[in-house]
Amino acid sequence: MSVSRRTLLAVGAASAVAPPLARAQGGGSNAARFSLGYAPHQGSFASRGGLIEQIAFAADQGFTAWEDNEASSRPVAEQEQMAKALRDRGMTMGVFVASMPKWAQSRPLLGANDGAEREAFLADIRTSIDVARRLDAKHMTVVTGFLDPKVPLDIQTARIIDVMRRAGDIVAPHGIAMVMEPLNTRTDHPGVYMQTITQGYAVARGANSPAVKILADLYHAQIQSGDLIPTMEACWSEIGYLQFGDNPGRKEPGSGEINYANIVKWLRARRYSGVIGMEHGNSVAGRAGEERLIAAYRQIDML
Repeated sequence: MSVSRRTLLAVGAASAVAPPLARAQGGGSNAARFSLGYAPHQGSFASRGGLIEQIAFAADQGFTAWEDNEASSRPVAEQEQMAKALRDRGMTMGVFVASMPKWAQSRPLLGANDGAEREAFLADIRTSIDVARRLDAKHMTVVTGFLDPKVPLDIQTARIIDVMRRAGDIVAPHGIAMVMEPLNTRTDHPGVYMQTITQGYAVARGANSPAVKILADLYHAQIQSGDLIPTMEACWSEIGYLQFGDNPGRKEPGSGEINYANIVKWLRARRYSGVIGMEHGNSVAGRAGEERLIAAYRQIDML
């Protein structure tokens, strides 16, 4: 997650296409459905038109899911239009952000002595239930805020567990799960409270709610601590959603150091059938980059 998310996701660096991917690329429609629920987003296929046109194109390429971090800020009519497009194409809606942090202000402080920001967070969660209902969404992203330097870490943790338990009580009756996103502090988000999947595991276990889980964004996890498969193995009972993105650069699989082929094999062994958000940009600009993106996912999906 980032302050300038749309800029990050829509723009790719102008680098050369690797030969193995170039051979796998092709134009036009590809009816073969991906075996896992990879979810593009607006900007993944920007050359194909607006939001609805991009959803249609993604479906034609075999993608079975979609995600939209900024869906809650869209007008209701646009949310409904997107939901209809997904239903018509038989696609699953992934996450949207339920309570958008104020990145430039390093807020909220959910572990602070003053509980006002915790109450505002809960108000956002209540509002997001209607968004989830319109979109047929079963998961929504939450960020547990920033560290308060004035409050001991253990006290902040206890307060965040408490507020997440309360939030879980709000959404659980609606069949929705909140997925807490640990973010890296080394490259993108200095000062955030939740920095690792293992920290998310502790909070989720403390909240003890089926509606409070972890969003394992493997781009962030690789930067902050690495050891991806053993960490997911240890924390799997509390992981509710996954996102891919390679490092460095936060582009498609194969553009960086993460062995996504092995991760896909591990997920297959786990019989994972949920959504996998494509939380990254394209390493090549324009239509060539979109074709490379599809080819990259074809390459890991066939293994």
